[in-house]
Formats: sequence, C-alpha cells, structure tokens
Amino acid sequence: MTIDFRSDTFTRPTPAMLRAMTAANVGDDVYGEDPSVNQLEAMMADYFGKEAAMFCPSGTMSNQVAIKVHTQPGDEVICSNLAHVYIYEGGGIAFNAGAQVRALEGDRGMITASQIAAAINPDDVHKATTRLVCLENTSNRGGGCCYDVEEIAHIREVCLENDLELHLDGARLFNALVATGEDPRTFGELFDSISVCLNKGMGCPMGSVLLGSHPFIRSARRIRKKLGGGLRQAGFMAATGIYAMEHHIARLAEDHRHAKLLANALLQKTFVGHMLPVETNIIIFDIQGEWNARLFTDYLKNEGILVTPISEHQVRMVTHLDVTTEMIERTAAVIAEIE
Repeated sequence: MTIDFRSDTFTRPTPAMLRAMTAANVGDDVYGEDPSVNQLEAMMADYFGKEAAMFCPSGTMSNQVAIKVHTQPGDEVICSNLAHVYIYEGGGIAFNAGAQVRALEGDRGMITASQIAAAINPDDVHKATTRLVCLENTSNRGGGCCYDVEEIAHIREVCLENDLELHLDGARLFNALVATGEDPRTFGELFDSISVCLNKGMGCPMGSVLLGSHPFIRSARRIRKKLGGGLRQAGFMAATGIYAMEHHIARLAEDHRHAKLLANALLQKTFVGHMLPVETNIIIFDIQGEWNARLFTDYLKNEGILVTPISEHQVRMVTHLDVTTEMIERTAAVIAEIE
C-alpha cells in the first residue's frame, strides 16, 4: 500500500462520484447547452453570492483568464512573492496578459492592506499602471494558512480607493471556509472575481470554477476560448463537481484533523525543526541535524510513503480524501521509529 502525501491533487474520484459522472446529462458547453455544466456554474455562483460562473479545466486557467480580463498589457499586478499565480503558473501573467508583477514579501504568502497601499504606483508615465491585486486563500507555500477576513476587508477598501480590481486564487478556498467557519458569500462580496478548484481536496478529476459579475464572465468566456479552454461535453466532469459540492465540503475537516495528527507526530522528533502553523491540510517543516529533505523523503519512500521535498531542508505533506485515519497512524508509527 502506497500512502501519498505529495499533494491533494492526487485524489481519485470515489465510486459514488464516478457513478454521478457516468449518469451526467450532457450537451455542448461552447454552445451553452451542457445542462450539468450550467447546473454547476449556477450552484457555485449561488454558493458564493456572485452573479455568474464559468467552468474551466484547471485553476491555472481560471486564474490566468481572470488576470487577462482585469488587466491590459503593460499593467502591474500586486501579489505575494509566494503566490501560485506568480511562481507556479509558468510566467502566465506575462505570457497571457502582458502584465508585470509587483511581488510583496508577506507572512506565509499573505500580504496586508498597508503593504498593498504602499506598492501602488503613482500616476506617472514612467510607471506601470497598477490595476489588480491577487490574493491566495489558503496559501499553498504558506502551509495552508487562512487569511483573516477583516484584513481582506481592509484590502478591499484600498482597492476601492485606488480603482483596483481584487481577485482571489481560491484553489483551496473550501479548506479555508471549513477551517474558519466563514460565510462563502462574504468572499463573494469582497472579491471582484474568485477562482475555486474542484480537483484538490474536493476529489474531482479536473475542474475549476471562475466567479464574477455577468459582464466579467462574458469577457472571461472569450478569453477561455482563445486559450483553448472551450469544452464540449464537459458535463461529465461538471457532474463530479456537483457531487463534490453536495458531499465533500464538510469532510475537509477530517483532512485538517489528520494534518494536525501528523504534525504532532513529526514534532516529537529532534530532526524536525521549524514547522509552519498547521491550519488546514498542508504541513511544511524544516529538516535538521544529520537528515535533509532528500534523505527523509527517500526513507519514507522505502516505507511506501510519498512526500515532497520543496527545498534542501524543507518538506511538504498534504492530507486529502484518499488518506485514511489508518494511513495516518501507519505514517506516525514509521516516523516514530526514525532515529
């Protein structure tokens, strides 16, 4: 048995989700005639209190479409220096939108209203026009940490005062909602656009939904088409999203509980150094002493446990739908045996 903690993207559809997929009512989504896609988009828009939504193959596409709609070539986008849109989307902001990035060093990938206000360029022909702020919740490289909603509200005020758009990369937004108990409609009110992944902890084989106003989504559909994201019988995939919305949100709390159990097991070991606070389903920690990240990774791999070394001395582990309590106990026992 292999236990895979490399990412929550390794989840597989449950048997019930597969049954929902094969039973899906489908049509041609480019024509707007796929009933399952239309149902998922309406469900997601209502859940977050937004006017409209658009199904995309991936979170990267959702983010890149949003950034392209919000900006013009030569504009500037403010985000964290650890943001997924900045370091993990292939330079897409430059390639797709022709915009540049002002990357701010925040706390575990989270930036503040005061930082953003100080980074906005003046109205000067020598400067790029600051147009968009992107936040990420939860923060992947921040160990799955969650933004404080009051801070987001302050950021929103800065954006309104300076005529900036505000986008949320909510790849793991459901994790944040379960961990904090916040109302999803609060996020719909605070952000101009939101990208929400279904292919991580929600267990879907693919898919992300982009949310916004009717005019925004109308523009987004044109950009999605240009990027090759116009899908035909996408309802087979959308049906898995509908199933996940109905059955897999509350269960994310189990992933968070599992992550804390793993964290506690790791913190008993002297070779584990600093660990980022574990708020959701991601654990990032330092390896010290005679061990390094690669040695630790290889040791666990020999025991049938897969983790990710993200630097020479740092490891990431992610809990998800396919990790059971028995697997957590097995992993904790293996860790306990390491000298």
